[in-house]
Amino acid sequence: MAHDTYLEWVIRNTATQWWHDSAEAGELRVGLERGAIGVTTNPFLANLALTRDRALWASAIEEVLARNLPPELKAEALMQIAVTRTAEKLLPLYEASSAGQGYVCAQVNPGRAGDRPAMQEMARRFHGWAPNIAVKLPATSAGLDVLEDCVAEGITVTATVSFTVPQVLAIAERHRAGIQRARKMGVEPGKCFAVIMIGRLDDYLRDVAQDNQVSVCESDIRQAGLAVTKRAYALYQERRYEAVLLVAALRGAYHLTELAGADLLMSIAPSYQELFVTQDFPRQPRIESPVTPDVLERLRRMPEFVRSYEPDGMNPSAFVGFGATQRTLSQFVEAGWRLMEVYQ
Repeated sequence: MAHDTYLEWVIRNTATQWWHDSAEAGELRVGLERGAIGVTTNPFLANLALTRDRALWASAIEEVLARNLPPELKAEALMQIAVTRTAEKLLPLYEASSAGQGYVCAQVNPGRAGDRPAMQEMARRFHGWAPNIAVKLPATSAGLDVLEDCVAEGITVTATVSFTVPQVLAIAERHRAGIQRARKMGVEPGKCFAVIMIGRLDDYLRDVAQDNQVSVCESDIRQAGLAVTKRAYALYQERRYEAVLLVAALRGAYHLTELAGADLLMSIAPSYQELFVTQDFPRQPRIESPVTPDVLERLRRMPEFVRSYEPDGMNPSAFVGFGATQRTLSQFVEAGWRLMEVYQ
């Protein structure tokens, strides 16, 4: 009998499960074979799949291009191709699990992160694409309002562009409020996946530390996202939130190995999947192993870490202005959505 890979060990022996982080057809096939139970996409990944799988989806793409749609609607129609083709592959799992697994993300225009009516309309349209769509909304004040409304209408959501404890707590609270509203109306509430972009927080804090000449080392920075995630997870467990944490934007194997055993989801890109199926790592749950006090003390020298780590570090009105939020929204617009708007 072949020896299990580390990834197989995690999903068979702990509560940790994972989603595939790519919409490319070939990569998706491999990811599903490896045990992925969902798929994360964003504008960057959707555009990448449209480019690399153009021959596979040629007729659908040409049909969209022939319609001469306004740029925003063109980008949405192209993204729909990548998302719905992916959703088709996950639909059997969705049905077999009674809607517990098999979700595929479809992200609203990141350039509309403060536009409540536009995001709500997009969410309703995306929800109609397939039964297993999880509409991706930004964890901004506006996005949280739309999230609650969606859940109350029975729309499953993923809250993204989220990096901090205050953000994922706000997501879970608004999800809970949406559940209560749905039940009062006799509606099956939508599910909610709360993203922590763990590596993007590390990237941002690394730049903050360098710019402000803060005395922290690279080892400290690499534990910042872990510290935030471990604290968020403990609070989710304590408060018994219905939302599920979804850890994304990995920057190394340690982002899985140090969280292994947690009852959460990991979004794993194909490159990191290769690490987890070709290399072995210590096979032990690490979620309960804390980031040490001395590391936290050094990280606290950065006010931006404190804002990220403390449950009351930011109010929702401040989420959109957080440095990592602005950086990520801009990247999703420029390297994803806008490229689909001018796709030829």
